[in-house]
Amino acid sequence: MELVRHVKARRWPTLFGYILFIGMMATGYYYNLTFVQLGLVDLGRRAIGLSEARVAGHLALLALVTCVIALAFGWLMWRHGWSEQFIRKLRLAFAVVLLQTVLTAVVPVVRDEVSFVAWIVAASAALGLGVPVMFSLTVDLIPARDRGYVAALVTSAAYFAAEVFSVEWTIDEFRARILWLVLAGTIGLGVFAFGKFPLLNELAAQHTQPGFAFGRFVRRDRTGREWINRRLFVLVALMFGIYFVDSLGFLRLIDTPVYVDTAWQSPQLATRLFIGGTHVVAAWIAGVLYAALDERSLFFWVFGIFGLAHLMYTFHTRLAAGDDAPLAMPMLYAIAVSLYTVVNFALWADVSTPRTVSLNTAVGVALSGWTATFLSTALAIQWRIDGMPIDRHLQIVDALAILFFLFVLASFFIPIGGRELLAHEGDR
Repeated sequence: MELVRHVKARRWPTLFGYILFIGMMATGYYYNLTFVQLGLVDLGRRAIGLSEARVAGHLALLALVTCVIALAFGWLMWRHGWSEQFIRKLRLAFAVVLLQTVLTAVVPVVRDEVSFVAWIVAASAALGLGVPVMFSLTVDLIPARDRGYVAALVTSAAYFAAEVFSVEWTIDEFRARILWLVLAGTIGLGVFAFGKFPLLNELAAQHTQPGFAFGRFVRRDRTGREWINRRLFVLVALMFGIYFVDSLGFLRLIDTPVYVDTAWQSPQLATRLFIGGTHVVAAWIAGVLYAALDERSLFFWVFGIFGLAHLMYTFHTRLAAGDDAPLAMPMLYAIAVSLYTVVNFALWADVSTPRTVSLNTAVGVALSGWTATFLSTALAIQWRIDGMPIDRHLQIVDALAILFFLFVLASFFIPIGGRELLAHEGDR
């Protein structure tokens, strides 16, 4: 690990960069995972009293607006060279966190559909801006060799906190837990981003170093142009499939009492600790594997584990619906989720240079992450409204997981040759 070398050399600015990045990304992911993805459903259905169909439509709106803003702002950052300006990105990150803090504070006044839609549009703006800004900080703060390990730390912290400390999945509970955290983060980030610290200048120069600037999948030819393997564009599509499969199954499972009580929302602290611990162990395994394996190998395992987990849930709904669910089922689910989340946090910077990271991140995270998550969430709600039985729902999810699993398996035997230019003509 590069981290060990920096510790021995006492490079305090670089070490501070690690801490800053891990803290920002873990907090941001926990916020989006709990307060936004789960909290909005509760806010619309319970607090405001909207129908499930209306909530599903508004979630689709959130996905669409977030995606459009992320793509537009990612392009803007790339076009004007902001991706290479660390201090500008840090101040933009402060603006994002400040907006999210305000939105979190005003949630109690959102009590009708009009204010709900207005809140969603504002939240979409924050999320859309945050995607290219936050993820592009990777090239400034984390060396390429350590990105898998750092992604494991981010994933571990976010999922462990979400699993162990979020007992009641209501908007009020999430707000009470997250507000103090984002408020403290806003103050701290504001002081740092707008202060006159020599540390800022040292961090701002790190992206020019080869160990930070070039991700593990970026290649340079003799003219200095950057190239990546064409297969990585296929892997972006596979990431969309993973997020879609995960969210499509997860939302239905958390609405089924027997699965909630024995796993994610269990009243037993020991059960929640077991699932949270599984997330942590799986994330660390993924961090090690990310540094050693081809991405296709990790996708192969993720889709395979998802397929097996949903198959187990399907069998349980048919053969043992009245019995408690064995912990092996949520354990497998947690392993798959941690594996792909680590890949998601590390991949986009590793297919980018400082010049292109904002645009590549916007395309990757917005299309494969947010769009897939909220479209599948809306679809899962709609299927429940239509009365689709849970076993049929899980069969479809399982079939999708197996389909992607077979696609990844085939990719091992069908070479995807050639190279694609990563840099735009104007970057040469």
